[in-house]
Amino acid sequence: MLQRKVKKVIALALACLVFSAAAAVFLYAWYAPKKYTGQVLSHARENGLEEELVFAVIRAESNFDKDALSRAGAVGLMQLLPSTADFIAALNKGGITDLYDAEQNIAAGCLYLRYLFERFGGVEEVLAAYNAGEGRVRVWLSDTRYSEDGKTLLHIPIEETRAYVKKVKKFYKCYKILYF
Repeated sequence: MLQRKVKKVIALALACLVFSAAAAVFLYAWYAPKKYTGQVLSHARENGLEEELVFAVIRAESNFDKDALSRAGAVGLMQLLPSTADFIAALNKGGITDLYDAEQNIAAGCLYLRYLFERFGGVEEVLAAYNAGEGRVRVWLSDTRYSEDGKTLLHIPIEETRAYVKKVKKFYKCYKILYF
């Protein structure tokens, strides 16, 4: 009789464990989805970027809504301003005509991230520049209140940008852990 009860308890515990694992996987997939995988992988590799970072930027910027449009006029999955896309297109001899097109938006966003990495190097500085603009980050890096070495930000003075960097880094970490 005792053996049956122990077996039932063990079976129930295993069922709970399997259910919990399945629920966790479902929640993680909901929290950190990998949509547009082909485009992200292709353009991330092409630009020497970690795919997890690109997914994290898309998740933070548009939550994978290719038709997203911000109040500031940023467009598509990676929420690029048309002026930024024009700048990137000029550097790369065109090819960006429709920011609502997932392929073109991801291509432009990855090109822009690579451009920012070439200028700043660190993930935090790149994400701050992606959100607040390259010029602002250069000003912060030249100010000893925000940077001791002119290369690394110790503090981001704009709350929105500080929150954005934190958010993207949180998603980035999730993608790295979930999809190792």
